[in-house]
Amino acid sequence: MATTEKSPRADATSARKASRKSDNSVDAIPPIARLFPLGLQHVLAMYAGAVAVPLIVGGALGYSAGDLAFLISADLFVAGIATIIQSVGFWRFGVRLPLMQGVTFAAVGPMIAIGQSEGIQAVFGATIACGLFMIIVAPFFSQLLRFFPPIVTGTVILIIGLSLMRVAAGWIVDNNEDGAPPINVGFAFGTLLLIILIERFAPPALQRVSILLGLVLGTIAALFVPGMVDWSGVGDAAWFALVTPFHFGLPTFQVASIVSMLIVGLVIMTETTGDMIAVGEIVEKPVSRKQLADGLRADGLGTVIGGVFNTFPYTAFAQNVGLVSLTGVRSRFVATAAGVILIVLGLIPKVSAIVEGVPSAVLGGAGIALFGMVAASGIRTLTKVKFNNKNVLIVAISVGVALLPTVAPTIYDQFPQWFTLIFDSGISAGAITAILLNLLLNTEQMREARLSDPSIGASDAVRGPAAAALVHPDAEGTGLIPTQVLSDELAAEQGGDGMPVDVSRIELAEEDPKA
Repeated sequence: MATTEKSPRADATSARKASRKSDNSVDAIPPIARLFPLGLQHVLAMYAGAVAVPLIVGGALGYSAGDLAFLISADLFVAGIATIIQSVGFWRFGVRLPLMQGVTFAAVGPMIAIGQSEGIQAVFGATIACGLFMIIVAPFFSQLLRFFPPIVTGTVILIIGLSLMRVAAGWIVDNNEDGAPPINVGFAFGTLLLIILIERFAPPALQRVSILLGLVLGTIAALFVPGMVDWSGVGDAAWFALVTPFHFGLPTFQVASIVSMLIVGLVIMTETTGDMIAVGEIVEKPVSRKQLADGLRADGLGTVIGGVFNTFPYTAFAQNVGLVSLTGVRSRFVATAAGVILIVLGLIPKVSAIVEGVPSAVLGGAGIALFGMVAASGIRTLTKVKFNNKNVLIVAISVGVALLPTVAPTIYDQFPQWFTLIFDSGISAGAITAILLNLLLNTEQMREARLSDPSIGASDAVRGPAAAALVHPDAEGTGLIPTQVLSDELAAEQGGDGMPVDVSRIELAEEDPKA
């Protein structure tokens, strides 16, 4: 039977089709007219969380208004640098995914304790040591990727979304001890309604920036309510302020302070691992062990730079993962644009003061959508898992343990500091619980399933978009699943359009009896 050969023209066409990047791929660069508003949207989504840590730490250490303003400028400046490193990447630094970097809340307690006993210079010294530790440990920590099958990743992503809902509620309450004022609740849900209406009725171009439009329209509406928008600091803010290294003096390196911050570094790496896996699921580009190590190194480098420029440890911001899911914009260069905007905000305090004037209630309404989308992404990942009693138990207990500090923030106040560092963060506590329970309840089950059935085991039953983990070139050798071999037909199918293939049609290669 004669074989049909493709003509050179057909081969060239196929090659162009295979190499052509999607307009909405991770590596695509949107036009400048779209890049700026998309980047600004990310900045607004993270801004309140980004400036909260320097405000809390500086306030606890009794800093003046001028010093607090400098801490905030330094924080935004380094957050922009760290975000660019993470999204663009160079050498072995940066995961090259749309991730935003900001100061972690996990370090607040230790930093206040160190600052009150040893001074702010010891905080910066411990921060630099923590960053160097993260860079060194990154390749070893990345080996943990094999402990994150879909049953674990889905649970962790769900926990991230549920845990962050407390942040959205805090924005709506706005430090009122008697609960949220009705007008705050009204503006929060009004902003949420605007976002929904934009998603439903606006053209696709505007749907991409629904969060930004919701924040802008909500702020404009708040201008008509006295006291809702506070732009009093705009007039006093300078047009330009240079962020100088070691502004508060040279760092000091105290052993006890460094040990405390190293524990924080492990917590940061655990949370960042969950965020990287989450955004990889959302953009359908699963994270490999190499990518994870590169991303963790970028976290460490950002933390070292933070210690030099008078700020604190940096990590991936989970709220921006929800924004990626909600808008559907996958380009990592949107995060890069956001990083540039953060650097500008750090150098121009007057612009920072304008952004800071966005009412917290309006931010809270947007937060409900953002964090809810993170939780929904976790649920979507869990739908790819075959649920038996053991897997139900893994999800149930992990979510329960993670939500304890969310529903009862003082539950671990009487425990040692090393314990609260780990378990006061619902994300790290839930991730550890999910990993340990999966190892305890599913290891033998997965082994037996693979021996008796060539299909994927119960806890790794990936279907749909996440099946790219099986065949994605960047996921090669991750240890997530046993190595699979595609038939010629499936290989051609994948090479033709870049879309994930149907896992049910993948067959294991038969062993060579002579081997």
